[in-house]
Amino acid sequence: MIATEHSDAQVAGFWQGLGLPGLIDVHTHFMPQRVLAKVWAYFDRAGPLTRRPWPIAYRIEEDKRVARLREFGVRRFTALLYPHKPDMAAWLNAWGADFAARTPDCLHTATFFPEPDAAAYVERAITDGARLFKAHLQVGAYDPNDPLLDPVWGVLAEAGVPVVTHCGSGPMPGRHTGPEPVAQLLARHPSLRMIVAHMGLPEYGDFLDLAERYDGVHLDTTMSFTAFTEADAPFPKDQLPRLLDFADRILLGSDFPNIPYPYYEALDALARLDLGDAWLRAVCHDNAARMFAVEA
Repeated sequence: MIATEHSDAQVAGFWQGLGLPGLIDVHTHFMPQRVLAKVWAYFDRAGPLTRRPWPIAYRIEEDKRVARLREFGVRRFTALLYPHKPDMAAWLNAWGADFAARTPDCLHTATFFPEPDAAAYVERAITDGARLFKAHLQVGAYDPNDPLLDPVWGVLAEAGVPVVTHCGSGPMPGRHTGPEPVAQLLARHPSLRMIVAHMGLPEYGDFLDLAERYDGVHLDTTMSFTAFTEADAPFPKDQLPRLLDFADRILLGSDFPNIPYPYYEALDALARLDLGDAWLRAVCHDNAARMFAVEA
């Protein structure tokens, strides 16, 4: 069991010291309990997509997880859901809509999978108020350029709804991870608002290159720069100045509750980059507040 109490108490001081009204975390996970239990079991046995010990720091009941984020001062968070097979996404979307309805500080989150009715249920989710989507190319093991998904990307691009996309090859590469499939996708849908999860690790520079080419490409900080991630996939020191270049397109993400360390470590890792308070304010709150129209 990871002891988090001492460092959890430091989270509020972090954002208060920056003069922020709180944090906005675009990469947190809430999902049906039986699905989450399977996710946790996968981490417990260090499955082939992780291949290393991965203790869950916040293995607590759903209501306590929501309360913990609120205690941290997280003003908005997400319920990132992702299917690993067909005929699952629409059910997850129904759960996500219900969760958002009973959790007003959660940004209504939905997902999709390459299947014939994907465009229809994505349109329905947007009509029902979905604020962002999650695509997990590693777990879903699908090509983002699958023809069944082309109308989905078109709908998302036209609606301007962001999609948090796990497309980097970390922690273990998948059949369709890496920058090349995403580059092909963006060439067809250049206005797509994509949030590259985990800064695109370990292909950090390649995904920053895509952000340079496409204004709609953002990146989230999920698990990046922490000691846990730096041990296997360190962020290249020569790329650090580029983080300032994209100060308006990097968003705070944590992977809460599925992190193997206290929440505060993610914030401290960002501070230790020594990129300045203005950068931290933008990343930890202001960029997401602008994207999702969250008032101060």
